[in-house]
This record gives sequence, structure tokens and C-alpha cells, in this order.
Amino acid sequence: MRRLQLCRTSSKILVALLLITSICPNITAESIGEPSAKDRQITLTVRILMTRQHLTKHKLDDEISQRALVTFLKTLDPMKLYFLQSDIDEFDAKKNDIDDMINDGKLDFAFNVFDRLMERMVESVTAANRIIDEKHDFTIDEYLSTDWDNLTYAADRAALDDRWRKRIKYNLLVLKGDETEGDEAQQRLHRRYNSLLKQMQQTKSDELLEMFLTAVTTSYDPHTTYMSPTTLENFEIQMRLNLDGIGAQLTLEDGYTNITKIIPGGAADLQGDLTVKDRIVSVAQGVDGKMVDVIDMKLNDVVAKIRGKAGTTVRLGIIHDGSAETVEVIIVRAKIQLRDSEAKGKVIEHQLGADGKKYKVGIINLPSFYMDMEAARKGIKDYRSTTRDVRVIIDGFKKDGVDAIVMDLSTNGGGSLTEAIDLTGLFIDEGTVVQVKSPSGEVQQYDDRNPGTAWDGPLVVVCSKFSASASEIFAGAIADYDRGIVVGDSATHGKGTVQSLLELGSQLFRIANPPNLGALKITMQQFYRPSGESTQLRGVKSDVILPSITDHMDVSESDLDYPVAFDEVDDTVKESLGLRDAALIESLTAASAKRVAASEKFQELQAQIGKYNEHRKEKRITLNEEKYFAERESRDAEKETREALRDKANGESEIFPTTFYNTEVLNITVEYIKQVAGKIKLAAK
Repeated sequence: MRRLQLCRTSSKILVALLLITSICPNITAESIGEPSAKDRQITLTVRILMTRQHLTKHKLDDEISQRALVTFLKTLDPMKLYFLQSDIDEFDAKKNDIDDMINDGKLDFAFNVFDRLMERMVESVTAANRIIDEKHDFTIDEYLSTDWDNLTYAADRAALDDRWRKRIKYNLLVLKGDETEGDEAQQRLHRRYNSLLKQMQQTKSDELLEMFLTAVTTSYDPHTTYMSPTTLENFEIQMRLNLDGIGAQLTLEDGYTNITKIIPGGAADLQGDLTVKDRIVSVAQGVDGKMVDVIDMKLNDVVAKIRGKAGTTVRLGIIHDGSAETVEVIIVRAKIQLRDSEAKGKVIEHQLGADGKKYKVGIINLPSFYMDMEAARKGIKDYRSTTRDVRVIIDGFKKDGVDAIVMDLSTNGGGSLTEAIDLTGLFIDEGTVVQVKSPSGEVQQYDDRNPGTAWDGPLVVVCSKFSASASEIFAGAIADYDRGIVVGDSATHGKGTVQSLLELGSQLFRIANPPNLGALKITMQQFYRPSGESTQLRGVKSDVILPSITDHMDVSESDLDYPVAFDEVDDTVKESLGLRDAALIESLTAASAKRVAASEKFQELQAQIGKYNEHRKEKRITLNEEKYFAERESRDAEKETREALRDKANGESEIFPTTFYNTEVLNITVEYIKQVAGKIKLAAK
């Protein structure tokens, strides 16, 4: 049986929707079909595993059934733009029956709900195409609600059409802000909504099964999910940081698969004919395979056609940016190293105050706790791992004579539990790194397995609300041993649970190469800091807090549905390493607060945060053009923050760009260096 321990956030990546080329096609509803015997087998296996192994030991009962229905409907129609209240009333009649359906492996209800969604989408997209071409008055005061959880479903078609009218007015305002107006804006919206429908019509039964079963499993806790075979494959690629393919990052826009990045050193980069903004319109296998049109095809399906074994050939029909002609590009696939997600290091010289002394600070940007699980399972000695890569970076820092290390975990959503433990061991000599409690209540301590340290000097850990799970294990242990200081948002994400990845094929078939039936990522344990405190819901508090918009976003564990409760176990910390205490924190905080107060940039940020909080409380967006653009700046501040975080997490930005925020992190680091000089108790080995 394969069981891999994971400490990471669940994440839902919102991919840009395809836009189809025809503006007003003949729209018809299509059925997804019926559940298969394999779907039933997967469902029954998930039910058995949930019943026996989930941390909470919650029964599969009417409460789970009611939660699952709400979650499933929210997954299918999050903004309540399709279903009518009459549909919801009909579905609610089954709200206490989903547990019985799962017990029996019956999935007809899920398939019927999806078919109803497709019917309503046809109606809504047809209405949207009409509304787009109507004349809209942008001088009147009306609003688009963004409080979707508390928004009621539309009572009838007329009410739903009015909701669409407001949505389209908002879309037109957004496009105008991007300098797209008139006929071009209307055509883009036609393509957008027609494409959305076409995308949903390509939904496969295993994708629907993933949505439905995940609606059930996340009713136990937010991080227990069923992964379809495709999702599992993509997850494992991300963890091992390599794949076989052409080495290009793809997104969907205007019905086309767009190239947004060429991975340096990859097959596409070496071949040389592809560039960013090129559009892929067709794909063929081998030197003589037939070209398949991929316009309006779902991104996962396009990726599946392009991805393949190293050494094989793929042919792409490409429209270069600014051209209307399709050209053929032939690429031999190769093994691609996903360098963007690996640990990266940089040395920065920084001066604080007028004494003229510059200090060398080593920055480590760590987007995730990765590990080549397949290689580790096979017993390959030098498999890819976070700890190995960071140790190499630290060795380079020591040769450069750095005075301190900053570990940037501000966009690190977690990953391998083993890597979190081993990475912590690079900075402490011995002791418990994390404590883990099983469903039976048994608590086990996981200690630093390697004596000695890779770095015994000053350590600063940068965190945000997006720092989760394995990041919190690392930051919590560093704080509990007084090994270093934590800087950033008021607290980290607050995820204190451990998931195991159970591949269903391995669960059902005890053979060497079982079929890929997807996997259940199931919460089986809760973890605790060496001090005994769980990070669950509370996170790891920063010693020095810096203003940021992320600190005010509803992105913490406590903002999710059905989180596991906070808990505590015994304290295991035996020794303070003397690099952090109350007086030190008070001094660093006071000095930083003084600099922040004197910083024009931080004061501008504080003003943006104030406006952001005002808009967040309103939970609505004005559709009055003058007012919309007057408020846009503060809304754009959040958008820009999210985009910057996304780029940083994807390795698309500098390791540690020169910003006023990062400058203050360096200021704190240099102040810290000065104050802990002579207090170091560790001995690097």
C-alpha cells in the first residue's frame, strides 16, 4: 500500500476560461451520460477509506450529506448564475440521502444535477449573448453583489437574466479599464461565455466524479480530496519537479492555448521556434500523425496531447503573436526540470544606519517542500529533495561569508512532511521538530535525524497567510527553540493537519503496476509544534509584523469550511538556543515600527489596506462607471498583490526583488545580526 505524508494547503487553481471563435453558435444541452462500474468501484473504495482512516472519525451521516450537497452545488455554480431556486428545492429533497448514495456506490444524483446545470447554462449563455448586445446605462447607481454565500438563488428566469445583465455590465467596465471597448468588448464577451459553455460540455465522468466525491470528503475537513487520475499525475509532477514534454507553460484565453512561458533549457527553448504569446491551434503525434484541432479544447486535454515520453516527437500548429497564419513546429520531447519551483538563493549586501558597514544576507526563496516521491519509493539514493537543494545553497552562502540567512516562505503552501523535518534539521543540532497525533490519540515525536547543523548563524523566516502546513512546521520549530525570528503577516495560514496520499489502484489491486484510479488525499493526523501547540486555525505568530494586504485577506484555515479544531499536546522543548527572546523581539519591533511610520511607501500601503477593508465589508461592486473607476485603484491593489504572489510562487519573479517591504525585511535582519552577535550556541558541522 502506498501512503505518502503531505503537509500542504488544498488549492483550487482558477484557470482562464476558453473563448470560442464563433460569437453566437447554435447552443444545445448535452448529457454527460451515466456513471460507470469503475465510478462505483472508486466511490465504494473512497467510502471505506474515509470511514476507517479519517482523523475526525466522523460518521458518513446526514450531516455530511447536507454539507456535501451545499459544497457540490457551490462547486458547480459558485456565483449562482445558473441554477434557479426551483432546481435547488428539488435537489434539497435529497439532502439527507447522499450518505446512502455513497454507501451504495450510486452516483445517478450527481450526474442528474450536472445535466440540469448544462440545461441552465444553455439558457443563461443564450440570454447572455442577447444581453451583451443591449445598450447599458453606466450612469445609474446599481451594484453587483460579491457575497455569493449569502446570495439567494434567482426565483425565475427574469431574475436570473437581470443578474446576468449586471454581470455583463461589470465585465464591460473591466474591459474598458483594460482599454477594450465597443464592438471588440462585446465580441470578447460573446466568445467568453460561449466558450465557457463549450468547456463544461467537455467535462468527463471522472472529472465530475472528482467534484462530487471531493464535495463529500471536504465535508469532513477542507484538505481531504479525491484526485482523478489526471489530477494525481499533475500532483506528482509538481512534487518531483520534472516531467517529459516540450517545456512550455500554457494558459487558455480567447479559445486558444497560449504560451505564457518557455522553460529555459527545455525542448521548446532549444528548438527555438516558439515564443511567449504564440497560440497553439492544433497538435499531432509523431512525424506523420494527423493534426487535431485544439481550439476550445480544455487545457488539461491539450496538455495531455502535448506531453509525452522523452525522445518522441510532437507537431504543433502555431499562430505567432501578431500573425494570422498557422505554421507547423516540430519538437522532440525531453525531460524537463521544473526549476521555477525549486529552492533558489541570492546574496544581498545591505546597510542599515549611518555606520557605513554593509552586511551580507543570504536569501533563500522556497516555494514548496518538494520531494521526488516515486524515486524515494524506489529507493533511489540521490532523489530530488528540498533539503538537499537548500544545503547546497547554504554551503555557497558560507563560502561567500554571509552574516545571516533569510528563509522566504511567504508563498510556500507546504508539501512533504519529511522534507519539513529534514530542512529544520539544517538549523538545529537535535530535538523534536514536530509532534503528530493519530486518530487513536497516540502522539509521536519526529526528531531531527541528522546531528550538527548546516547553518548556525542568525536566521530570519519570512511568512504570510499563504505560508501553510510544512512551512508552519519549520517556522514553529525555529520559534520554539528560539533559533531565529519570524517576520511578516500577523500569523501564518493555520493548517495543522497531515494528509496521506492513498492511491486507489494500490488499495484495490496488490500488483506491481496497478491501474491509475486516482487517489484519496486524506487527513489522518494532526501535527503540533515542539512546544505542544497546534498550528491549526492559529498558525505561527510573527515576532515582527509588517503591514500587508495579505494579512487582511480571507485566506486562512479559519476562513475555510469545516476545519479541524485547535488542540494541544505536551511540550517537548528542552533547550532555548538563545537567538530569540522577549526583549529582543520588543526591540526589533519598536525599531521596525519607527521606520515603517516614517516610510512614505508603507503609509501609502496602509491607506490602500484601509480602502481594501472598506470595500471588503461592502461585498458589492458599483456599476456606475465614474464611481467604479474612482474605486478601482484600491481594488487593483489586491489584484496586484495576488498576481505578485502567484508569480513569486511560480518562480516568475526575482528571488528577492527590491521593494520597500523587502528592504524593511533586510533592515530587521541587519538589526537582528547586531543584537545576537556573540549569542550563538550551535556549532556547524
